[in-house]
Amino acid sequence: MNTPNFFNGKTILVTGAAGFIGSYLSDRLCQENPEAKIIGFDSLNDYYDPKLKQHRLENLKQHKNFTFVKGNLADKVAIEKLFAENHFNIVVNLAAQAGVRYSIDHPDAYIESNLIGFYNILEACRHHTPEHLVYASSSSVYGGNKKVPFSTDDKVDNPVSLYAATKKSNELLAHAYSKLYNIPSTGLRFFTVYGPAGRPDMAYFGFTNQLIKGETIKIFNYGHCKRDFTYIDDIVEGIIRVMTKAPEKQTGKDGLPLPPYKVYNIGNSNPENLLNFVQILQEELIRAGVLPKDYNFEAHKELVPMQPGDVPVTFADTTPLERDFGFKPHTPLREGLRKFAEWYKSYYSVQN
Repeated sequence: MNTPNFFNGKTILVTGAAGFIGSYLSDRLCQENPEAKIIGFDSLNDYYDPKLKQHRLENLKQHKNFTFVKGNLADKVAIEKLFAENHFNIVVNLAAQAGVRYSIDHPDAYIESNLIGFYNILEACRHHTPEHLVYASSSSVYGGNKKVPFSTDDKVDNPVSLYAATKKSNELLAHAYSKLYNIPSTGLRFFTVYGPAGRPDMAYFGFTNQLIKGETIKIFNYGHCKRDFTYIDDIVEGIIRVMTKAPEKQTGKDGLPLPPYKVYNIGNSNPENLLNFVQILQEELIRAGVLPKDYNFEAHKELVPMQPGDVPVTFADTTPLERDFGFKPHTPLREGLRKFAEWYKSYYSVQN
């Protein structure tokens, strides 16, 4: 879907622009909308290899309509200055401290980025009134939900990690600000995003790094977990479509605004068993020449119990996304992992 007429002439903020999703979104917006002004904001922290973030950023800086601002979301003065100087039409908040397991040992990072940082974004939107705030939530808000597929109508009050709790908090804060200040906001619950130049802490990337070194990969819950793997291009397509349609401002019977607030799932709606996922990954790594044809996977694979903060299954119900935007993620896992394996071979100059 190409929407040049909608975005041209607009100024768009993308926080987390050097991150995985943020860099892909910024790149596509810049390419397809030469008359739009894209401001990327990122702290470039070292949660994972900063060289990968710099690599993504260098690609973005080739676009004439892209401007990068380095800063911390938790710095209220910096955020206020950013909004005052740019008069954003659309704000896409993708900056966050990610990762479920990291939140167990590093809670401060999540409170600072995901709560204080998001509060600063909301306050800036309150005072500078963009047309639409779009922000990243996560499938982790569903916790150990037994009902599948996960619907945005489901109750999500039982997070099993601090990361999930901060993302649920984002949705609650956004709802309150939408109601109080009539700020159109849309939250997007992403389901296990993967692809080239992705996050090294995600299983497909981490497994590849370990296998290259001859290390053993741990497959949790004895391989019985299922994940709704969603390819990065599908995520970006979903975000762009949502950006074009802010929730409508309406007045209730009491004369006060009804909150212009929406939440959508963006997932592939096709959960894959982790053992199948690892099987496909190994086949594609061999095909791309990342690993030798005679690589002994059985010797480098260990089935282990479930770990704290993890959930057995994720599975997105994307019916509302299809209904409102005519879009459903569809990239098959093998196709996505093939693109990742080919990128990995090239980026790390792997020789066998």
